Amino acid sequence: PACRGKCKPILGHMLKGLAVEENPLDQIPQKKDGCCLPPVVDIMYEDEYMAVVNKPSDMLSVPGRNLDYSVYTEMKKRYPNSTGPLLVHRLDMSTSGIILVAKDNDTHGKIQKQFIDRSIKKRYTALLEGEYDLQTKKKKGDINLPLSMDYLNRPMQRVNFDEGKPALTSYEILEVSNGRTRIHFYPKTGRTHQLRLHAAHEMGLNIPIVGDDIYGQRDERLCLHAGFIELMHPVTEEVISFTADA
Repeated sequence: PACRGKCKPILGHMLKGLAVEENPLDQIPQKKDGCCLPPVVDIMYEDEYMAVVNKPSDMLSVPGRNLDYSVYTEMKKRYPNSTGPLLVHRLDMSTSGIILVAKDNDTHGKIQKQFIDRSIKKRYTALLEGEYDLQTKKKKGDINLPLSMDYLNRPMQRVNFDEGKPALTSYEILEVSNGRTRIHFYPKTGRTHQLRLHAAHEMGLNIPIVGDDIYGQRDERLCLHAGFIELMHPVTEEVISFTADA
């Protein structure tokens, strides 16, 4: 992507009056005939206190600067009497998978505390653009690279050992074939672009995720899916888990 820190502030002035394509991130996906085809949120589970949804790829978790359609706006329509922030956590627009929704402030706080305490178990499945060398490397391991915002190239993140926040990811290689690698990621922290950068960085796996247009190469979609989550129900205190196939 173009440098957003240095270039974006002056691009509007430079391109004024010129015919340019619309920013695809500001548009709802469309069919070939031009009819709107907004992504649909799948409700996997719901009760009086919470809901679990499966977000499709190319859908915002919360409204953007120029695009309002998001998981949050759809949940607000579905639960108009809800209180609080609704979404307990977010996924990147390009990432698909499970998001937890809290219908009231108390529920939101109880689930959020589980994230803070790192008691919630999460698993992502990804496809990497390259073959992981199982002959010389371990099938399972950890990536511990602190991350910070790259302020001159937003929304990019960078590995920063001096000022970065701790970022820890466990991984397990599932399959290596046909020039690609299928992998499970188990994030222990929740930094922005953590899995994407831990995969792509030379001190991480050094193999970007398929379709990562920030740290790798553009493809039909980003092949990263939040497919499993386990937590304690905020009211019943029962351990519950949910799985969404990629």
